[in-house]
Amino acid sequence: MARPKKSRFIQIDPEITYFKPRAVPMSSLEEVNLELDELEAIRLKDLKGLDQRKSAQKMKISVTTFQRILNSAHKKIADALIFGKAIAIKREIAQH
Repeated sequence: MARPKKSRFIQIDPEITYFKPRAVPMSSLEEVNLELDELEAIRLKDLKGLDQRKSAQKMKISVTTFQRILNSAHKKIADALIFGKAIAIKREIAQH
């Protein structure tokens, strides 16, 4: 049985939660779902330029967990950009 998911401290509440390739009809688009904790990791590391240790501290998680979340976010964003998929930002964190 997996351990319960630890709460993450997230300071972002995005107003815009959907991005899609231009001139591609919604009906023919695949979606990539970006979790709120993944967006927060991108914000802290890539936008604010914090190192992973400081970013993990701000989210109140371990560095290893932060790395896993950040890698997942980068992979999803790359998939959307390379294969022309839409990005949907989920406003709540999925419980596993």
